[in-house]
Amino acid sequence: MDKEILKIELVPDGCWYFNLRSILNKSQWEYIKAEVKRRAGGKCAVCGKKTDKLEAHERWSYDEKKGVQKLEEVIAVCKDCHSVIHIGRTQLKGDEKRAEEHYMKVNGATYAEYRAALKKANEEHIRRNKVSEWKTDISYLRVFAGESDRT
Repeated sequence: MDKEILKIELVPDGCWYFNLRSILNKSQWEYIKAEVKRRAGGKCAVCGKKTDKLEAHERWSYDEKKGVQKLEEVIAVCKDCHSVIHIGRTQLKGDEKRAEEHYMKVNGATYAEYRAALKKANEEHIRRNKVSEWKTDISYLRVFAGESDRT
């Protein structure tokens, strides 16, 4: 595998259920979702698949020293890519086989490489769970500031 295009993103336990849908009101979240999908032009930002059923995905970074969860971007992804990104949830739903196949296809990876990526993601998850409390930085949302006033 030359470069991992589709990545597994395990959210630290202390950040579960703390996302834009829980911070913003319904109309704000709906606006951001629609805008992200519009900008994507019907294509998944990860694998490039054309679909009219894109989902909004929040990409976060985690500064373990400062205990800050920072929103980096919101992108439009297809259901298959989203199931890989949130593999923990996908595993709970019993749908891992399809997700691992999609991961391997998009990344040109072997099963062993998929398992290595999953192991690495789990190790990051365990390490990040040692942070007792996360602060949240959503300053990225400034990219949407004022846009809803023009619609």
